[in-house]
Amino acid sequence: MTRLTIRRYPDTALKTPAEPITDFGAELQGLADDLYETMKAAPGIGITAPHCGIAKRLTVIELPEIGGRRDYVNPEILWMSEERMTHTEGSVSMPGMTDEVTRPKAVRVRYRTPNGTVVEEDLEAFAAICMQHEIDQLDGIFWIQRLSRLKRERLLKKWEKMAR
Repeated sequence: MTRLTIRRYPDTALKTPAEPITDFGAELQGLADDLYETMKAAPGIGITAPHCGIAKRLTVIELPEIGGRRDYVNPEILWMSEERMTHTEGSVSMPGMTDEVTRPKAVRVRYRTPNGTVVEEDLEAFAAICMQHEIDQLDGIFWIQRLSRLKRERLLKKWEKMAR
């Protein structure tokens, strides 16, 4: 496994929608393993290929709620609950910065495994929030875009100050 370089906000790779994956198998599993190693070192609980400058629809999430590590290829949300939940979010591409984001409390997702198997799954609470966060990233939507303008401006000022 190889540790990849994580792109930092405002890198353009974080704003670019990722391309669907059509080739499944060992090479894709290798990329998922590299992302996992990179995520663990960050440290984080979720990472996408775009976080490392790779414009592919692949995310790796590790949570007890989903039974540990799971690799999601081409994930898509099929359904979202009306009920919403607020949770603190952050990103491996903006270490040290967090804020509260409100999202649907439950989702149903469809994705493929690295070997191409199609899976549908219902996620709730924190796992649902994480999945929505990572799918946003695959769509080129960085998490701070879900904040109010005022909260986003405050957070960006802190980020710029920290970067100096």
